[in-house]
Amino acid sequence: MKKHTVSTASLSSISNAQIKKADLLPNPESRLDSAEMKETPLWDSNIPFRDLTDTVTKKESIHQLIEKLDVETNIRYQRTIEDTYCNVYSYDYCYFSKVYLPTVWWTEESLEKILKGQEVEVVFEETVDRIYSSAIHDWFLEWGNNFGWERMFTAEEIQNKVNANGGIGIICVKRREKGLSGHIVPVIPETDLHKAYRENNIVLYPLQSQAGKLNYNYFSEVRKDWWNDELYSSYVFYYHE
Repeated sequence: MKKHTVSTASLSSISNAQIKKADLLPNPESRLDSAEMKETPLWDSNIPFRDLTDTVTKKESIHQLIEKLDVETNIRYQRTIEDTYCNVYSYDYCYFSKVYLPTVWWTEESLEKILKGQEVEVVFEETVDRIYSSAIHDWFLEWGNNFGWERMFTAEEIQNKVNANGGIGIICVKRREKGLSGHIVPVIPETDLHKAYRENNIVLYPLQSQAGKLNYNYFSEVRKDWWNDELYSSYVFYYHE
């Protein structure tokens, strides 16, 4: 979650233009038991994809995915002296849920070419580069609807939507001080064992899963409304079927 080096091209006149995904191919070195190649999809045929058959299978397979990724123990997501990996975990969660969230994004030059109708190939650290949580916050506002993301506005709304449909929820925040880490966290369907935190039957803290300074397979009350921390200048809630 270091400083993001790629602009999201805040060009209001073309914000609704058709833009293509920036996807790297899975790499054999990208594994749960490795700290290498975190910018590429995991190379692991044993990780379950979300089963889109119906709401029940969607929710069941999400929890199977959380269990398999096991953010609390797998090396891929453990913090280092230099960094934390909320964006890597959120990307993996979305990738195996069959929803697009960028882990790399087009450079400014590449975006300009694409928006002029030119063909641009994905070349890491040339046409695309890593994107971190503060910039993903802006990406959601600029490009999220192009990839099927719907903005939500309360913890209650996003938790209810995820519960009802087995979809993918995300909370993403932008750091107030430029260049420092924001945060990004999936919101996940409740189970009999794992619940959001409510008062007066209203969700205050959704059920979430995260990598960060501390990693949690499931949490809600322990971090309260962390997105309102004064460290952050803005937050967004987004949902995807």
